[in-house]
Amino acid sequence: MLLQQTAPDAISAWLDSIPFVPSAVTGPLGNAIVFVVVLAGIYLVGRLFVLPVVDRALRSRELDAHARRPLRKLVNLAVIFVAIAVAFGMADYGNILTALATVGAAATLAIGFAMQDVLANFVAGIFIYTDKPFRIGDWIEWDGNSGVVEDISLRVTRVRTFDNELLTVPNSQLTDGVIKNPVAKNQLRLKFDFGIGYDDDIDRATEIILEEADAHEGIMDDPEPSVRLVELGDSSVALQSRIWISNPSRSDFVKVRGEYVQSVKERFDAEGIDIPYPNRTIGGGIELSNVDGVVEPADD
Repeated sequence: MLLQQTAPDAISAWLDSIPFVPSAVTGPLGNAIVFVVVLAGIYLVGRLFVLPVVDRALRSRELDAHARRPLRKLVNLAVIFVAIAVAFGMADYGNILTALATVGAAATLAIGFAMQDVLANFVAGIFIYTDKPFRIGDWIEWDGNSGVVEDISLRVTRVRTFDNELLTVPNSQLTDGVIKNPVAKNQLRLKFDFGIGYDDDIDRATEIILEEADAHEGIMDDPEPSVRLVELGDSSVALQSRIWISNPSRSDFVKVRGEYVQSVKERFDAEGIDIPYPNRTIGGGIELSNVDGVVEPADD
């Protein structure tokens, strides 16, 4: 007979057997207890068994933290939804989907207007996870800002600037505009223009630039450094050096470029190759008019 009872009826019968519990509240109270117990039980089972299984499955597919984190959040939300749905049914509250449809029909318009920015950022977050324009740890630049990505969620991305400031950026800002990811391919090409005088030896200056690139341990041999004459300026000849560094970060970029440019400058100074200052020649004269009425000063 007990097996034929529903969970709320069994709870109600148990509460009725307690002398100090009023019979008028056993029905609603029994339903509430069933709802809480079932909800907590299913959620704990999901946290203890389902999430670890999903996490192992994601790791077996060699997904990095960038991809695993949002998927684990979605699985956790799914566990919560299943727990609530089952608890609704077990507590004899009816079908949760019907209840959600009724509430949702009345709130759709208001929620749509209130959450349009949130939904836009959520969709943008999905695009970031699928398109992978950048990953956690990448150095990115956008709209005059730059920094290292510390966290990517489904709504915002957190970026640590090189002044140690933490920026919380809505994902839609990172998908609507142009994002520069200098380290997307684990290599970064640096370009720097060295200006030499017109009387200096271009071939010798080129040799010095390449020798200093080969001597620096942070500069790659493949692709090899190169130098091109790119401009005949007003006061100098511009030689553009192109070098590559591997696994770059912002600090590597600044450090390697600074050391490399300094070493080339010191070699130029040692071998008498001039880095000229810009020169400007100003010509012309002053013409005076309407000076007939000017009175000359009297002689003393």
